Amino acid sequence: MKILIVDDERAIRNSMSEILSDEGYEVEVAENGQQACQMVEKEKYDVIFCDIKMPVMDGMETLDRLTSMGIDSAIVMISGHAELTQAVECIKKGAFDFIEKPLDLNRILITVKNAKERVHLVKETRILKKKVYGQEMVGKSPKMEAVREMIEKVAPTDARVLIIGANGTGKELVARNLHQKSSRSAMPYIEVNCAAIPSELIESELFGHEKGSFTSAIRQHKGKFEQADGGTLFLDEIGDMSLSAQAKVLRVLQEKKLSRVGSDKDIIVDVRVVAATNKNLKEEIAKGTFREDLYHRLSVIVINVPTLDDRKEDIPLLVGHFMEQICSETGMQPREVEPEAMQMLIDKAWTGNIRELRNVVERLLILSGSKITAEDVRNYVL
Repeated sequence: MKILIVDDERAIRNSMSEILSDEGYEVEVAENGQQACQMVEKEKYDVIFCDIKMPVMDGMETLDRLTSMGIDSAIVMISGHAELTQAVECIKKGAFDFIEKPLDLNRILITVKNAKERVHLVKETRILKKKVYGQEMVGKSPKMEAVREMIEKVAPTDARVLIIGANGTGKELVARNLHQKSSRSAMPYIEVNCAAIPSELIESELFGHEKGSFTSAIRQHKGKFEQADGGTLFLDEIGDMSLSAQAKVLRVLQEKKLSRVGSDKDIIVDVRVVAATNKNLKEEIAKGTFREDLYHRLSVIVINVPTLDDRKEDIPLLVGHFMEQICSETGMQPREVEPEAMQMLIDKAWTGNIRELRNVVERLLILSGSKITAEDVRNYVL
């Protein structure tokens, strides 16, 4: 945990630094608000103790500047001339707490403990929001606007959707948006990567099994269809599913009921199925590896997700989005991307699409200096 102490009195800076360092915290100091703001631009701090009366930039101005920077630090204001109105004003402006001089050891440690819990809660909330709600689709290109428009029209219905796109284009993002904007959004959203499950286990994963139905079936197991009851089931890479599993999926779509492996009992399910593939399913049908009747059941609505090379005008927005996301998750500081470097990223061929771009942004954040330059792109990307 990293703490910044901002106070013009050296004795207070040193004593607080010593106390908190002895408790195992990483501590840095600044003697005025201007210096503190410069340090915060370069580093992330979990807690900032800031004196109110200081030269150059006083504590209230520093508080305004820090909160306007959108940092997650818990800011604790310190004053030797505390008044209730001043404390209330600090809290209104975004301070986490307000403590008076002379500083009490226990009060400092309790404040840090509380601030630590608050910072942890903020980070956990952000991660949770990203997982549940933060799946925004970034881009203003005509092709992405067309995808958004399709989602807005289709999401409120129960129509089955087939999402087609190359690896790394964000097909799962489209599926999540379809669920979040639907009347089923409060119900389960279950993802299944059909390519990642061995063919001998796919039926058990999708439809469940009864205890003793096969050697390793030591207990009853609900499949993904049952888990998604009332909500949405996303079948990713459905083109890799075995023909026998395809037949069972077809039955569920037709009859809205299934039977677990090892059971003849029918279980009724209410599930919206969204499927995705990077394959040309019509070619797979011609080869005999995909059922034509299942294709028609799945493709009531087809959404084509463009490759990154087909929407290069979105790259600057995506770079900014990924940089903010990665810095938020890792604690790294954002970097300015020089115009020449950005143009080189735009001109690059992106065979790995959005996934590749995110990896490149993370690599550049780790390896570049204070700015991301054309030389950085040449050395670490091209």
